[in-house]
Amino acid sequence: MAKSEEKNRALELRQRGMGVRDIAKRIGIAKSTVSLWCRDIELTPVQIQHLHEKWICGGYYGRMKGARMQHRQRLERMAIFQKQGMDLIGKLSNRDILMVGIALYWGEGDKKGRQVKITNSDPKIIKFILKWFKQVCKIERDRISLYVIINEIHRSRVGEVEKYWSRITGIPRNQFTKTTLIKAKNKKNYKNFPVHYGTLTIRIKKSTNLHHQIMGMIEGLPG
Repeated sequence: MAKSEEKNRALELRQRGMGVRDIAKRIGIAKSTVSLWCRDIELTPVQIQHLHEKWICGGYYGRMKGARMQHRQRLERMAIFQKQGMDLIGKLSNRDILMVGIALYWGEGDKKGRQVKITNSDPKIIKFILKWFKQVCKIERDRISLYVIINEIHRSRVGEVEKYWSRITGIPRNQFTKTTLIKAKNKKNYKNFPVHYGTLTIRIKKSTNLHHQIMGMIEGLPG
């Protein structure tokens, strides 16, 4: 395209309200050249508004694209470091399991009474501490009693909640005692209502001696 044709085409597109950057891309010339050629053309208020809206929209999509890229990069970094963490842990020995279980009971277990009892809402912690009771403490399943603690606004979901914890623990519901419903402080509806399962308490029957032993293990940890 000859220079005069390029200029005439640029002027025509500008008069139709097209932005300088888009004209430069359309014709294949420098943006500065388009700006120089079209400097005397005055856009109508409608055309100016259209360009302004397009600029805002373009900026929004640009920010969204940048945010998605940052999110993907963050997930990739997380995956790398999580893999490094998993490699550092490796396969747990029996003593490793013993020490992790003691630490968990030290943080979450009942230390004031005479009965072994621990409460948590994290399914992974619940699974691990059950493994600890069975593998380290040699507790048979029939000595394990469970019960749920949850806000009374979930009263209608008690059956569903108990089934959930039964599935997590592999322990039948006939080994659950009555669910404890905590009096609601307010009637606010929460987004996670359908997937909230309260906390689960694991209680070991006839466990006075075991409780003393666990307290001894905790005392034996270096200060």
